Amino acid sequence: MLVFAVETSCDETSVCILNKDKKILSHITYSQEEHKKFGGVIPELASRAHLQILQKISRNALIEANIDINDIDIFCSTCGPGLIGGLLVGSTFTKSLAIGLNKPFVPINHLEGHLLSTTFNNKVKYPYIAFLLTGGHTQIYLIKSINNYILLGETLDDAVGEAFDKVAKLLKMPYPGGPEIENKAKSGNKSAFDLPHPLHKNKGLNFSFSGIKTAINLIVSKNKNIDEKFISDIAASFQEIVIKIIESKFLLTLEYLKKRKINISQISLVGGVAANQFIYEKIKKIAHDHTCSIIMPPKYMLSDNAAMIGWACIQKYLLNGFSDLYFKVNPRLTIKDSN
Repeated sequence: MLVFAVETSCDETSVCILNKDKKILSHITYSQEEHKKFGGVIPELASRAHLQILQKISRNALIEANIDINDIDIFCSTCGPGLIGGLLVGSTFTKSLAIGLNKPFVPINHLEGHLLSTTFNNKVKYPYIAFLLTGGHTQIYLIKSINNYILLGETLDDAVGEAFDKVAKLLKMPYPGGPEIENKAKSGNKSAFDLPHPLHKNKGLNFSFSGIKTAINLIVSKNKNIDEKFISDIAASFQEIVIKIIESKFLLTLEYLKKRKINISQISLVGGVAANQFIYEKIKKIAHDHTCSIIMPPKYMLSDNAAMIGWACIQKYLLNGFSDLYFKVNPRLTIKDSN
């Protein structure tokens, strides 16, 4: 079974050809540079860039895989959530190929693509907990099986990746901000600034990050000496409070499961922010202290990519043979739509 997968939900244009035996024949991802000068993604620019590059990298993916388009058995693309323009470009292109070749088309939920990416290189033990940490989402899931995902908590405002980008912009760092802040934080004093811990006394599993950005904005606007040390200290202090927030919600999640006598042995970290080494090491230590192991997808599957979309397609298609050429893209698609 050969799958042709497309991911265009935000500012990455990605195409992957893979089979059910986890062999990736080709995987090409184009990261749009157009947004860097704006410090964030401009939806109209993103959709135009997808339109301009998708056909080219699809052709290159077929050449790299050394196959003909007729050899593809199933086509799939991200159909939500995401930016409506990009979703329409990717799904229309992929559906057209499926219709023209009389092949199945499988719409894939972007969130489910991230959640199932862990199963590509790990033997998972159900149920397990997944922390989804991206630029658009910050969520905690109890995963009982494929198609059975229970949302335990999510952000009430900014996603964690979005918070990284906004703080980086305040500090005049390049976009995307996550890697920039992580790098600057290495030489900074994480105790230099006392930043707020939103929902600290709340025992629920939801997150909040917008108040931290507001606090940093005030600090930056009042400080006239914005040198390298100041930037590194802000970066380190911000990263530290983010780690504390995730740590506290992790511990509350374990407490929540214990009260309900739900036993888990694995914690999954997925999404681009999971690539942050400081966050990973902290969660790994807590997991180890609670006799749990951390499972993650390959590094190239952490940020937005077509490989995770193709892998999700394979698992779902093998499970129920689902195909839907009439599925409409939904920028606000939730995980409930995949259960």
